[in-house]
Amino acid sequence: MKIARTATPGTGVQFRKDKYGSSGIRSFLRDVLALANAAVDGPRYIVVGADFDSKGRRIAQTIDAEDFLGKPSYQSLANEYIEPPIKIRYKPVSVDGQRVGVFEIGDSQDRPYMMRIDYSETLRRGDAYVRSKNNVMKMGRRQLAELFEKKFRDSVSADDIEIGFPGEIIHKDLALNCCDLSQLPSALASQKLNQLMDIRSNSRNTGSTTVMARLTHARLFGADDPYVDRTPQDLLQEMSDLRAKYHDQDNHFLHESHAEHLQVVVYNQGDEPIIDASISLIMPNHNAFYLADTLPKIPRKSGFADRSPDEIAAYPSVVLKDDSVHVTSKIGDIPVGEPVKVFALPLRLCAGEDLIGKRFGVRYALHGQNLRSPAKGQLRLLFRG
Repeated sequence: MKIARTATPGTGVQFRKDKYGSSGIRSFLRDVLALANAAVDGPRYIVVGADFDSKGRRIAQTIDAEDFLGKPSYQSLANEYIEPPIKIRYKPVSVDGQRVGVFEIGDSQDRPYMMRIDYSETLRRGDAYVRSKNNVMKMGRRQLAELFEKKFRDSVSADDIEIGFPGEIIHKDLALNCCDLSQLPSALASQKLNQLMDIRSNSRNTGSTTVMARLTHARLFGADDPYVDRTPQDLLQEMSDLRAKYHDQDNHFLHESHAEHLQVVVYNQGDEPIIDASISLIMPNHNAFYLADTLPKIPRKSGFADRSPDEIAAYPSVVLKDDSVHVTSKIGDIPVGEPVKVFALPLRLCAGEDLIGKRFGVRYALHGQNLRSPAKGQLRLLFRG
């Protein structure tokens, strides 16, 4: 990328000697806020692994390949802590034979960008930063007021926006079918291993353990699967490894063959389009509720294959927490007078029978460059057998 090789530090470009990593999350969030709020047009960039010496000469040092593998997931951090949602791309670039990293922050037209929740005592909800030339400053009340004032003058009212599930009319409730999770490939394999363990336990004192185990193995796995004599410890280890072993098969069951597809639409009833819109959803999590954070792999004769990069990129950003699920998606411009789907590819989920009769509230917030204030509300998921 030309930015890494030829650009110099400025309002829209920042250089950083070291990677952020898990120890530099606060700095990462502050720098992204500052660049997103900068008074420049088009994308903004952070180059990590590059710096300048006292004579202004560019110095590059290699960034570990692991920093590009999503640990930490920089996009997920931005989704979790910054509002309105902002798109970030991070990729390696070669400079003078060294691998450096370049963050591209999407065209930020929905200023001000602020902390959505607290990260630490020194980076709190409502904090905002701005970059000017080569300096980063915390935004004060006057600066924020000016941005909000400008936003209000050229804005669309949230009262003109309707959001819900698609249909002949826009619905606020969506009924979803539940399925029997005991039929998951890993669950079926677990049941078979449990039967083998029971046979070994029940026949231990009869002197026929191996014979019974062989017969049970043939019944459960078929004659084509050769018998292997397993100790109880071997079987327990296999049990603990099942989720990893059947990860792709389970994902195909949950998010392909038994998946419910969830789409949301926005209907703009105002007088002008909403510019550069994005949406965020928050819903409860549950041990019988499986929302895909990426598309499942495609089955092949030899196993499973990855989806195309375009398909993977088109799926919404999903962050799974212990008690909640956070979904964000960039929509683009929303014209007047026609429902617009918010997800290029619908969310995929699977609910177990433990959820039959239950309801989940889904809180949403729609942001837009010219939206006076976010359009907020709640939808409901209803689970049925």
